[in-house]
Amino acid sequence: MTENEVFKKLSAFCSAAERCRSEVVEKMQRWGLPYDLVERVADRLVAEGFIDESRYCRAFINDKFRLEKWGKMKIRQALYLKKIPQQVVFPFLNEMDEEEYLEVLRSVIRSKRKSVHAADERERDIKLIRFAMSRGFEIADIRRCMEVPEEFEAEE
Repeated sequence: MTENEVFKKLSAFCSAAERCRSEVVEKMQRWGLPYDLVERVADRLVAEGFIDESRYCRAFINDKFRLEKWGKMKIRQALYLKKIPQQVVFPFLNEMDEEEYLEVLRSVIRSKRKSVHAADERERDIKLIRFAMSRGFEIADIRRCMEVPEEFEAEE
């Protein structure tokens, strides 16, 4: 493939959905393209606005938080694996509404509580904490959300 053919194919790929640079570079490497061509095409995609790490980061955080109900730690780790710089990630994570974040955590805990089988309340709480941590929520936030009295949970 020529450089223009690669660019045309990848510009369509990036136009279909938000992509980060590492995803596009990985795709070109799978095609077996030379390193210098990969870098030139990736730089051109960034320069022409097909790839924007900030735009991608904002969309990724929004999707994973609102749709998948992931916590900040899991989102941060996923973006790290996609090679998004931390200075791009942190402002978007910090602008998340804390009340909305805690409400999502409460709903995750509430829905999981219905399916957890445990011998006693302590074992149930440990299982819920582990589950919430596996979703990427911080222990301090989990503890805050688990102090909700039982009667409030029954109303919702």
